[in-house]
Amino acid sequence: MKKNKTQTGIHNRNSFRVISMGFMALILLGALLLMLPVSSADFTFTPFSDTLFTAISASCVTGLVVRDTATHWSLFGQAVILVMIQIGGMGVITIGLTITRLAGKKIGLWFRGMMQDSISAPNVGGILQLTKFILKMTGIIELTGAVMLAPVFISEFGFPKGIWYAVFHSVSAFCNAGFDLMGVKEPFSSMTSYGGNVYVNVVLMLLIILGGIGFLTWDDIVKHRHHFKKYRLQTKIVLVTTGIMILLPAVFFFFAEYSGEPMKERVLHSLFQSVTARTAGFNTADLSAMSEPGAMVMTVLMLIGGCSGSTAGGMKITTIAVLFLAALSVFRRRNDVEAFRRRIPTDTIRTAGAILFMYVMLFLSTGIAISLIDSRPLISCLFETGSALGTAGVTLGITTSLSLPSHIILMILMFAGRVGGLTLIYAAFASPAEASRLPQEKITVG
Repeated sequence: MKKNKTQTGIHNRNSFRVISMGFMALILLGALLLMLPVSSADFTFTPFSDTLFTAISASCVTGLVVRDTATHWSLFGQAVILVMIQIGGMGVITIGLTITRLAGKKIGLWFRGMMQDSISAPNVGGILQLTKFILKMTGIIELTGAVMLAPVFISEFGFPKGIWYAVFHSVSAFCNAGFDLMGVKEPFSSMTSYGGNVYVNVVLMLLIILGGIGFLTWDDIVKHRHHFKKYRLQTKIVLVTTGIMILLPAVFFFFAEYSGEPMKERVLHSLFQSVTARTAGFNTADLSAMSEPGAMVMTVLMLIGGCSGSTAGGMKITTIAVLFLAALSVFRRRNDVEAFRRRIPTDTIRTAGAILFMYVMLFLSTGIAISLIDSRPLISCLFETGSALGTAGVTLGITTSLSLPSHIILMILMFAGRVGGLTLIYAAFASPAEASRLPQEKITVG
């Protein structure tokens, strides 16, 4: 048994290393391609520091940029960014497995296990069918989104450009990336010109939500349709928590941020900012005009992010849900943490606590560091680090004016937020050897 556990630990560690190295390779290749003159609109070289930042932001589906995507990059450069968004959103292992299958090579158990780790699947069995399902659903959803957005963009930009804009924004929204091409209207304006367009708002929000609820959630919904009781516990928690995480912040924004606007814009802005804050990166309102309480609410949403095994980043809503349920069990003086008549394992609760601690410490320490380095207000810097770590991509407008050391901090946070802090830690350190248990002694907390 001990040997099997050791072999499992080595396998998991190697999987985490391959996942991390896969993202690094994608980022480096993308940065080098974006340096080429053909990638810029004026056919000049772009500094490596800027292309690296862009490549990390695209591959880690964040959306923070130092160069306006529409005006600085050529069609080739935009296509490179879109490919990185697509691969980063679906996961490098998913794409690698697909290429291996298309090449006719056999998929071994090790590769299947690595795919399991990549998408947080419950077991290795059926992983190839699940991968095929993910590719199929991704294609269907992104194509549907592009078709729905096409009439709007074609009427505004003409047929060829309108089609490209529809495809680009559909993929960017579904992958929760937040890259946009609206800089042709005003640099770094995101989707503010469509703030009152109900149709565009609804399509983008649906794409963001579908990308953020996770591949396993889709699988459950497709298999069991409206039979909620048959869903996995994770799917139930994801759907319920997602609904709460959209509704409650929207109500807050409705009353606290947009009370002076017409009712239609007030409702749309409130809903869109609530949805996009959880790692999508678009914005339909001027976020620099947001109050400090509103900015802090968005920062918390960005840190929480989407769901495990999805195109979204952040701590994941399942992490927050598990910790909330754990706290509730303490308040009710119950030994077990329960949800939907199921017990949640202790190791899951411990992992959730570790993730929360890690994210909060990274978020606070780097926010303070950027504030000191660039002499910026702390609230703006915390918003920036929360956006990078949660791979959200929204900003209060300070990204382009930050110094190189601050940009390096943001790049590290984006990479850690997409790959996963625990993945990086597991990749770096060996699994502990079996050891005897030490004596237990209680301490007082709270």
